[in-house]
Parts: sequence; structure tokens; C-alpha cells
Amino acid sequence: MKILEIENLSVLYDKSVRALENVSFFVEQGEIVVLLGLNGAGKSTALKAICGLVEINNGIINFQNKSINGLMPDQLVKKGISLVPERRRIFPTMTVLENLEMGAYTLKKNQNALIKERIERNFKLFPILEERKKQKAGTLSGGEQQMLAIGRSLMINPSMLLLDEPSIGLSPNNVEKVFQKLIEINKEGTSLLIVEQNVLAALQICHRGYIFEVGKIAYEGTKDYLMNDEKIKSVFLGNK
Repeated sequence: MKILEIENLSVLYDKSVRALENVSFFVEQGEIVVLLGLNGAGKSTALKAICGLVEINNGIINFQNKSINGLMPDQLVKKGISLVPERRRIFPTMTVLENLEMGAYTLKKNQNALIKERIERNFKLFPILEERKKQKAGTLSGGEQQMLAIGRSLMINPSMLLLDEPSIGLSPNNVEKVFQKLIEINKEGTSLLIVEQNVLAALQICHRGYIFEVGKIAYEGTKDYLMNDEKIKSVFLGNK
């Protein structure tokens, strides 16, 4: 079943610059799908359109077989869509624990037991966060901050997790650690849509991918197809 389906999505910037032109893609329930491409290719714009952060000029966005066109970000959260934004956007002066609690803002005050249960689930997934729970988030390493941003987004128990450039600013070792956690999250039943410039790292963990070029999808397919296509290997993976 398709949990997310985008049909003929178009987005204009400044009413004249076409950021996306008739883009269509989908995510099956339980998949990890990646949107790849060079900076400015349109992949992040597609993610922002899904999240209601940019105005759509044309197209349909369906989540669980229902249109979410025009919904505000907080409405999407209540429907089970959670975003891990580019560059984490954690609250640096708040503790790790307080950041996680902020992720549960849609839950009611009388749901403290549920909030505690989800915090414990995060600590099981990210043991380092439990060790740092009283520490100010701004003092964490880049990899730890990314784990916190992911953990915060998991507090609503989303059906779909959207991630915008999760590897940005991270060392290769931390990229590997974070991406392994994304595999674990997916295995627990959450569908993932990831925008990423680190093509090789993203292809290693996904089921399928779409490669954007100048506002359009130039290539699509399984990770094996994308990793073995000679032109893709040459242009995006640096293989000659």
C-alpha cells in the first residue's frame, strides 16, 4: 500500500522561478525512499511541499489515501507525519530531556505515562541520549544532536518520518551511526522519506530512490539499479 503519493507536483519560487515541474513519486508502507541530487535540484523543495512549508502551484499530495494539500504543519503532525529538519533545529539551551518532551507537544497533559514511555523508547534506541539527558542540547556533538532531532520527531509515534539532509555536517563515522539507527526505526514499522546529498550513504540504506535534476526526476529505481547504473555511478558516485 502507498502511504505517500505525490502526483504532478509543481512549485514556483517568486512566481516565476520553477523549482519543481510535474514531479511524481511515492512511498510504500514500510519503505525507506530517498530523494537525491545536487544542491538546488529540487529535492528539499519537494519535502517542504509535503510538509506545507512552501506553496504548491499544482499537484496532489496524498497520505494514507487522503489529500493533505493545504494542511498546516501542525495538522500534518496530528496525522502522523513528522519532520527532522535540515541542521537539526534543536533547542540548544534546553536539556536533552526537555527537547524530547517538546516533541510530544501534541499529546495532552494527562498523557504523561505515554510521554514517559516514548522517552524510554528513545533512550533504548539512542542510549547516548539517556547518558546526556540532563545536558544542554547545544553542548552535544553533531551526531548526538542529529540523534536528538530524530528522537524528538519520534515522540509523536509517526507513521512516516521525513528527514532533510540528515548527514549534513556529520563525520563519516557519525553518518554511519545515524543511518544505522534509521534502519532500526524503519524495521519497527515507520516509513522513511529522506532527502540527501550523500548519495552513496543514502543508497546503502534505502529500498528505492529518485534522483532530481533541475526540478525534475531524472532517474528512479531500486537501490541496486541506481548503484549499478553507469551514468549514475559516474555523475553522482564519482566512479569513472
